[in-house]
Amino acid sequence: MSRMALALLGFCVVISVALVMADEEPQYLGAAGCKTCHKSKKKGDQYGIWSKGPHAKTYTELAGAPAKAVAKKAGVEGDPQKEEKCLKCHVTAYGVAKERLSSKFSIEEGVTCEACHGPGSGYKKTHYKKGKEEDAKKAGFIAKPDAESCKKCHNEESPTYKEFKFDEKFKHIAHPVPEK
Repeated sequence: MSRMALALLGFCVVISVALVMADEEPQYLGAAGCKTCHKSKKKGDQYGIWSKGPHAKTYTELAGAPAKAVAKKAGVEGDPQKEEKCLKCHVTAYGVAKERLSSKFSIEEGVTCEACHGPGSGYKKTHYKKGKEEDAKKAGFIAKPDAESCKKCHNEESPTYKEFKFDEKFKHIAHPVPEK
Protein backbone atom coordinates (compact mmCIF):
# COMPACT_ATOMS: atom_id res chain seq x y z
CA MET A 1 0.00 0.00 0.00
CA SER A 2 1.36 3.43 -0.88
CA ARG A 3 2.07 6.13 1.70
CA MET A 4 -0.76 8.20 0.29
CA ALA A 5 -3.20 5.30 0.66
CA LEU A 6 -2.02 4.65 4.23
CA ALA A 7 -2.39 8.33 5.10
CA LEU A 8 -5.89 8.38 3.62
CA LEU A 9 -6.83 5.22 5.50
CA GLY A 10 -5.51 6.69 8.76
CA PHE A 11 -7.46 9.89 8.17
CA CYS A 12 -10.65 7.91 7.54
CA VAL A 13 -10.19 5.94 10.76
CA VAL A 14 -9.70 9.14 12.78
CA ILE A 15 -12.80 10.73 11.25
CA SER A 16 -14.85 7.56 11.83
CA VAL A 17 -13.85 7.40 15.50
CA ALA A 18 -14.63 11.11 15.93
CA LEU A 19 -18.07 10.67 14.37
CA VAL A 20 -18.90 7.68 16.55
CA MET A 21 -17.77 9.55 19.66
CA ALA A 22 -19.79 12.61 18.67
CA ASP A 23 -22.92 10.46 18.53
CA GLU A 24 -22.34 9.00 21.99
CA GLU A 25 -24.08 10.60 24.89
CA PRO A 26 -21.75 12.00 27.55
CA GLN A 27 -20.88 9.85 30.54
CA TYR A 28 -21.41 10.60 34.20
CA LEU A 29 -18.00 10.64 35.90
CA GLY A 30 -19.02 11.00 39.54
CA ALA A 31 -17.90 13.63 42.05
CA ALA A 32 -14.44 12.09 42.20
CA GLY A 33 -14.04 13.05 38.53
CA CYS A 34 -14.63 16.69 39.46
CA LYS A 35 -12.51 16.62 42.61
CA THR A 36 -9.17 16.82 40.80
CA CYS A 37 -9.73 20.42 39.69
CA HIS A 38 -12.33 21.58 42.21
CA LYS A 39 -10.77 20.84 45.60
CA SER A 40 -8.22 23.61 46.07
CA LYS A 41 -9.03 26.62 48.26
CA LYS A 42 -7.50 28.87 45.59
CA LYS A 43 -10.08 27.69 43.03
CA GLY A 44 -13.00 27.86 45.48
CA ASP A 45 -13.01 24.30 46.91
CA GLN A 46 -16.31 23.42 45.26
CA TYR A 47 -15.72 19.73 45.99
CA GLY A 48 -15.17 20.42 49.69
CA ILE A 49 -18.31 22.55 49.89
CA TRP A 50 -20.36 19.82 48.17
CA SER A 51 -18.88 17.02 50.31
CA LYS A 52 -19.93 18.81 53.51
CA GLY A 53 -23.34 19.74 52.17
CA PRO A 54 -26.68 17.94 52.11
CA HIS A 55 -26.47 16.55 48.57
CA ALA A 56 -23.37 14.44 49.31
CA LYS A 57 -25.31 12.61 52.03
CA THR A 58 -28.55 11.88 50.19
CA TYR A 59 -27.77 8.22 49.43
CA THR A 60 -26.36 7.33 52.85
CA GLU A 61 -29.31 9.09 54.50
CA LEU A 62 -31.60 6.49 52.95
CA ALA A 63 -30.02 3.80 55.19
CA GLY A 64 -31.01 5.55 58.42
CA ALA A 65 -34.06 4.92 60.58
CA PRO A 66 -35.66 8.33 59.84
CA ALA A 67 -35.52 7.72 56.07
CA LYS A 68 -36.83 4.19 56.45
CA ALA A 69 -39.79 5.52 58.48
CA VAL A 70 -40.54 8.18 55.84
CA ALA A 71 -40.24 5.59 53.08
CA LYS A 72 -42.60 3.19 54.85
CA LYS A 73 -45.14 5.97 55.38
CA ALA A 74 -44.84 6.77 51.63
CA GLY A 75 -45.61 3.16 50.72
CA VAL A 76 -42.07 1.95 50.09
CA GLU A 77 -41.90 -1.65 51.30
CA GLY A 78 -38.25 -2.45 50.56
CA ASP A 79 -34.88 -0.91 51.27
CA PRO A 80 -34.98 2.82 50.35
CA GLN A 81 -31.42 2.50 48.99
CA LYS A 82 -32.78 0.12 46.35
CA GLU A 83 -36.15 1.67 45.55
CA GLU A 84 -36.72 3.76 42.42
CA LYS A 85 -39.18 5.98 44.28
CA CYS A 86 -36.29 7.11 46.52
CA LEU A 87 -33.25 6.76 44.29
CA LYS A 88 -34.58 8.95 41.49
CA CYS A 89 -33.93 11.96 43.73
CA HIS A 90 -31.28 10.68 46.13
CA VAL A 91 -28.62 9.80 43.54
CA THR A 92 -27.32 11.30 40.33
CA ALA A 93 -28.08 9.59 37.01
CA TYR A 94 -30.58 7.11 38.38
CA GLY A 95 -32.12 5.17 35.53
CA VAL A 96 -29.66 6.17 32.80
CA ALA A 97 -28.14 3.45 30.65
CA LYS A 98 -25.12 1.77 32.27
CA GLU A 99 -22.96 2.75 29.25
CA ARG A 100 -23.38 6.37 30.35
CA LEU A 101 -21.80 5.71 33.76
CA SER A 102 -18.01 5.74 33.89
CA SER A 103 -16.26 2.92 35.72
CA LYS A 104 -15.55 5.34 38.58
CA PHE A 105 -19.15 6.50 38.96
CA SER A 106 -20.84 5.47 42.22
CA ILE A 107 -24.39 6.07 43.41
CA GLU A 108 -23.03 6.09 46.95
CA GLU A 109 -21.84 9.66 46.27
CA GLY A 110 -25.46 10.82 46.37
CA VAL A 111 -26.50 13.89 44.41
CA THR A 112 -23.30 15.04 42.75
CA CYS A 113 -22.04 17.92 40.63
CA GLU A 114 -23.41 16.30 37.48
CA ALA A 115 -27.01 16.36 38.76
CA CYS A 116 -26.87 20.14 38.37
CA HIS A 117 -24.12 20.70 35.81
CA GLY A 118 -24.78 17.78 33.43
CA PRO A 119 -22.72 14.64 32.71
CA GLY A 120 -19.06 15.63 32.76
CA SER A 121 -17.25 13.61 30.14
CA GLY A 122 -18.15 16.03 27.36
CA TYR A 123 -17.04 19.22 29.08
CA LYS A 124 -14.56 18.17 31.76
CA LYS A 125 -11.51 19.63 30.06
CA THR A 126 -13.09 22.84 28.76
CA HIS A 127 -15.66 24.31 31.13
CA TYR A 128 -13.38 26.75 32.92
CA LYS A 129 -10.83 27.44 30.21
CA LYS A 130 -10.92 30.99 28.95
CA GLY A 131 -12.43 31.08 25.47
CA LYS A 132 -13.84 27.55 25.76
CA GLU A 133 -17.11 28.35 27.55
CA GLU A 134 -19.20 27.87 24.39
CA ASP A 135 -17.55 24.52 23.69
CA ALA A 136 -18.40 23.42 27.24
CA LYS A 137 -22.03 24.51 26.85
CA LYS A 138 -22.29 22.64 23.55
CA ALA A 139 -20.92 19.58 25.37
CA GLY A 140 -23.67 19.82 27.99
CA PHE A 141 -22.17 21.99 30.73
CA ILE A 142 -24.77 23.89 32.75
CA ALA A 143 -22.89 26.73 34.40
CA LYS A 144 -25.71 27.88 36.65
CA PRO A 145 -28.62 25.54 37.33
CA ASP A 146 -32.03 27.12 37.74
CA ALA A 147 -35.00 26.52 40.02
CA GLU A 148 -36.64 24.19 37.50
CA SER A 149 -33.72 21.78 37.56
CA CYS A 150 -33.91 21.64 41.37
CA LYS A 151 -37.67 21.12 41.30
CA LYS A 152 -37.20 17.80 39.52
CA CYS A 153 -36.65 16.48 43.06
CA HIS A 154 -37.70 19.28 45.38
CA ASN A 155 -41.41 18.99 44.60
CA GLU A 156 -44.75 17.81 46.01
CA GLU A 157 -43.95 14.22 45.00
CA SER A 158 -41.38 14.08 47.82
CA PRO A 159 -42.82 12.71 51.06
CA THR A 160 -40.88 15.35 53.04
CA TYR A 161 -41.74 18.26 50.74
CA LYS A 162 -41.68 21.80 52.08
CA GLU A 163 -42.17 24.83 49.86
CA PHE A 164 -39.01 25.15 47.79
CA LYS A 165 -37.52 28.64 47.72
CA PHE A 166 -34.71 28.44 45.19
CA ASP A 167 -32.89 31.71 46.03
CA GLU A 168 -32.88 30.91 49.74
CA LYS A 169 -31.83 27.27 49.32
CA PHE A 170 -29.18 28.00 46.71
CA LYS A 171 -27.25 30.11 49.24
CA HIS A 172 -26.75 26.94 51.33
CA ILE A 173 -25.08 25.04 48.49
CA ALA A 174 -23.38 27.91 46.63
CA HIS A 175 -19.86 27.03 45.52
CA PRO A 176 -18.64 29.82 43.23
CA VAL A 177 -15.44 29.88 41.28
CA PRO A 178 -13.41 32.87 42.54
CA GLU A 179 -12.95 35.79 40.16
CA LYS A 180 -9.41 36.09 38.85
